[in-house]
Amino acid sequence: MNTPRLFLAAGLALLVGCTQSQPVATQEPASAPAPQAEPQPEPATAPAPAGPMAGPVLETMDAGGYTYVKVKTAQGETWAAAPKVTVKVGDEVVVQNPMPMPGYHSKTLDRTFEMLYFATAILPADQAAAAPTAVKGETPPTGAASRNRAAAQVDLSGIQKAEGGHTVEELFAKKADLAGQEVVVRGRVVKFNAGIMGRNWVHLRDGTGAEGTNDLTVTTQAQVGVGDTVLVRGKVVTDKDFGFGYRYALLLEDAQVTKE
Repeated sequence: MNTPRLFLAAGLALLVGCTQSQPVATQEPASAPAPQAEPQPEPATAPAPAGPMAGPVLETMDAGGYTYVKVKTAQGETWAAAPKVTVKVGDEVVVQNPMPMPGYHSKTLDRTFEMLYFATAILPADQAAAAPTAVKGETPPTGAASRNRAAAQVDLSGIQKAEGGHTVEELFAKKADLAGQEVVVRGRVVKFNAGIMGRNWVHLRDGTGAEGTNDLTVTTQAQVGVGDTVLVRGKVVTDKDFGFGYRYALLLEDAQVTKE
């Protein structure tokens, strides 16, 4: 008998058996990162300003239909963006209705801003006194007081309810049941803001409802003017929260708006 070869074969068999029976680790490596949720704004560290931001322009650039400005405000230097406007370094400006957007990335500029304030307008300081500003608790593009002033100048008589549709008052009354559904409504434009957060904002009234149920907000890509009678078809969205206290009880999003 070849004893050395026998012992060698036995040793190899034992080694293979031990290797195959070795338990496999089931825990994650200590260095493996836990799944992370998408970053969310932090209201505690990015409060919305109480009113307009103002100061001289330190830097400015245009991109994607917007003007970006770095403004030296009383609270420090900050970036803001609004629909395109002509400004230059050194101009004294007021940033109207600023809404904070922490960690905003501009694809056009290929740049991430630690903090960027989207605004309805960037105005020369001498023109800003006559311009309305947003009210906390309202949506960024408009304020209730300025909207009511504009609506008072629009004739709401003679508006017929859309066939198979709803009045503004009915939409508010039935919003819980209509949430997520497509609806049709006819009304007259009392306020229009273009290019805010990549969409146009329309405030629509038809003469129905009382304060709080007489003004319907619509987001769309369509261009309309104050006083236009329009037929709107869009999806009902309720309790829309843009963050930082800006909320809608009722909103029609991505709507088709046709002038009549």
